[in-house]
Amino acid sequence: MPLVQGWVMFVSVFCFVATTTLLVLYIIGAHGGEASWITLDAAYHCTAALFYLSASVLEALATIQMYEGFTYRQYHENISAVVFSYVATLLYVAHAVFSLIRWKSS
Repeated sequence: MPLVQGWVMFVSVFCFVATTTLLVLYIIGAHGGEASWITLDAAYHCTAALFYLSASVLEALATIQMYEGFTYRQYHENISAVVFSYVATLLYVAHAVFSLIRWKSS
């Protein structure tokens, strides 16, 4: 399942780097209170939520299809990965919803 695991890693690393970059830019005040920042925030979090949802579904599918050749520990690690990817998806969706509400009101 290297292709599925590759997509999951890409999504995780991409979202971590992008979220950290946006957070640092926000903290140093690079946004300047402009409306374009609100649009960028909403667009990014909607995209990240979709990326994480796709990664979560693929990881769950890979875990379901695990059979011979995998140890019980590897199976449990994949279950943990699925649970935490759905938690991350839920958090990104919640942030996307609040970002869209803020975008609509601006």
